[in-house]
Amino acid sequence: MLRNPRDWQSLLYLLLQPLLVAYLWCFGAQNTLSWLVYGVVLFLSLGVSVIHHNHTHLRIWRNKQLNRGTDFWITLLQGHPTFVFYPAHIANHHRYHHGPKDAARTYRFGGDSNHLLGYLLHPFQAAVVLYPLFLHWLNHLRSKKVRAYCLRQYLAVILLWGALALIDGQKFIFLVLIPQLHGLHWLLATNYLQHAHADGHSKINFARNFEGWVNPLCFNIGLHTAHHRHPRAHWSELTRLHPQYRAQIHPDLNAGPLMAYMARTFVLSIFSPRRRSRSLMPEENTDSV
Repeated sequence: MLRNPRDWQSLLYLLLQPLLVAYLWCFGAQNTLSWLVYGVVLFLSLGVSVIHHNHTHLRIWRNKQLNRGTDFWITLLQGHPTFVFYPAHIANHHRYHHGPKDAARTYRFGGDSNHLLGYLLHPFQAAVVLYPLFLHWLNHLRSKKVRAYCLRQYLAVILLWGALALIDGQKFIFLVLIPQLHGLHWLLATNYLQHAHADGHSKINFARNFEGWVNPLCFNIGLHTAHHRHPRAHWSELTRLHPQYRAQIHPDLNAGPLMAYMARTFVLSIFSPRRRSRSLMPEENTDSV
């Protein structure tokens, strides 16, 4: 009943993450193995964020009820509702492609930047401008059933948090809340990685692409130009679509492996000016509104 058989990897992440949290809840993080397991939990929290993104673009299942169940499962794993991707991502980011009307465009906050401070601040800045979009979208829904469905996702999170906090507040914070916040950070910060110093006014140079291990481990999230061009394509198809765009975009937007890019852009650039990122956007097209 999977729409695409490659989503066995998505299901593995969605099942493995809570199982590992349950293991640590029962046995604690008292040895090296347990801390390694906790590291896997943090990685999977990132993976679940990407699955959330992919599930919004193209539903995992062919069955409506299974898709709704997956919505709630991802909601509980992430600690925030899955519906938020519709107003913030589909109706905003993919509509405007990092352009002047994109609510969370990276150059909105203090000008066009691409450095460590900007990367660390972007999730907070994006949350401030995106949350009103969620509320506006909810308030203007014509269907009361859809609105109730979205609000039930909030209720599910509150009930889960309340129950786990009552059972053991310390374990709840360490094993549930921190991984959820870690996943949320990457969910929002990825926008900065993929678009900072790209040209939001260009029809092709609006996104950065990454290659290497990030793609097989995180569902081809690095192949971002192809994803924008084919938002309904299954994530497994992006490896086939990516080469044509790799040849078209500005060379600086083919950034290579993600960790190497972050190291030179956010760390080495502090000491070496030649490693600093250069904006592809003409100065007259930047803003700080």
